[in-house]
Amino acid sequence: MTIPDDVAQDLLSSMEAMRLDQQRLAEKVSKLLVPKTSSSPEGSSPTTSVAPKIDSSKSSDLSTYYPQRVILTTYPSQHGVRPEPLTWGAKDAKERGPVIASRHAESIKKRNAIGAYGGSYCIYRALAVAIGDLPNNHRPNFEMTEPTFDVLPNDQWFDPTKIVSLDPWGHLAPSVYKAEYEKGLDVRPTIAVTRAHMTMAEMEMNVQNGNLTVDGKVVVNKRGDLAVSKAAVEPVWYLPGVAARFGIEEGLLRRALFEDTGGMYPELITRPDLKVFLPPIGGISVYIFGNPAYISDTSKKLTLRVHDECNGSDVFGSDICTCRPYLIYGIEECVKQAQQGGVGVIVYFRKEGRALGEVTKYLVYNARKRQAGGDTADHYFLRTECIAGVKDMRFQALMPDVLHWLGIKKIDRMMKHDAIVGSGISIIERVPIPEELIPADSRVEIDAKIASGYFSSGQALTDDQLAKVKGRDWEDIEH
Repeated sequence: MTIPDDVAQDLLSSMEAMRLDQQRLAEKVSKLLVPKTSSSPEGSSPTTSVAPKIDSSKSSDLSTYYPQRVILTTYPSQHGVRPEPLTWGAKDAKERGPVIASRHAESIKKRNAIGAYGGSYCIYRALAVAIGDLPNNHRPNFEMTEPTFDVLPNDQWFDPTKIVSLDPWGHLAPSVYKAEYEKGLDVRPTIAVTRAHMTMAEMEMNVQNGNLTVDGKVVVNKRGDLAVSKAAVEPVWYLPGVAARFGIEEGLLRRALFEDTGGMYPELITRPDLKVFLPPIGGISVYIFGNPAYISDTSKKLTLRVHDECNGSDVFGSDICTCRPYLIYGIEECVKQAQQGGVGVIVYFRKEGRALGEVTKYLVYNARKRQAGGDTADHYFLRTECIAGVKDMRFQALMPDVLHWLGIKKIDRMMKHDAIVGSGISIIERVPIPEELIPADSRVEIDAKIASGYFSSGQALTDDQLAKVKGRDWEDIEH
């Protein structure tokens, strides 16, 4: 499509005006950042102006950390800006190209991604730099950090519609892009692969009661320690693919991400040529029980549990929901599948409180317990919508990507369904949580979810029946 000359001229004029505005604003910001020395006026009370104590051993000269000129954003075809080529879905690492989000001196003009490495932890890195604990130009030494098991390229990596929310080459970046790194490009891994043992009280109880058998390989001892292979995944979004996954225009996605993060990433607007974004959100943990090579082998049986974070239940054992029971049951079934010659996988997403956050979740708990008639299943989602405006923001459309990265084509036993099947992965059997694992106070949650369409082998309750499912009142809890 050819852009008319008058439209092109208007665009260029707008871009130039934005550039000049940025330059003027950068000059103002630079003045604000110049350290000021001040003395208290004579006769002033020492209590009227209290300055924080500054560590004199740490430099306050900004030039030792950053260039004097503040770069608020960049533009396509700007002088010196030449992003490294990146072809999402290419069949070769070199053809695909590295993801570069660094603002280091050797990389800032070659960046081909918006955002920063580290996911939600990039803020802590900035703080470490600001207080002088971390050099701004630190470059990691990746020797001996290579994966402990293979996750190799497969056909799903090369379909740009299958994986749009993570970098499939992320765990291999230090090796496949070693030459680029050694030349100065700050290429970093966004996936790490390792192995470990895990100890959980429930697993020890399962060994003691005979539910799990010590085999020395998966269940390694009588304490119920489990041998696991695991991976940590940071989000890397291919914006055209993410937009397509949700059925919206890429421009609308970019505008929403810009506006609703407080304008945190102006390059979402000014750099339409950059198609990759590293969002500052939680990542994914993958736990594998048994031989990781079996994951992509359709002749082996695979049990899978996809689990969304619930700190209150998963970590601290809150009984208002079924999250920890589901997680424990999923681990048990994965272990059993591995001991039967197959493999088990737990995929753990950092999406606390259905991605609404823990503060919102606790506010909902308060409203549920205080509402007229008490905490009942028929009003379970209503209280969430009253506070958050929506009952769920996990948006499972992106969830299958990590399964495609692992090379999964078939799941024999599974506890989540629609998004996975829709992405082309078949599920042989869906597995509900056993009734005896459901805490009494979480009946409100589980019955409401089943009534709204969550999978269960039992019968969904009617509205009248849901109104009779009531959770514990606060008066029933002694403090």
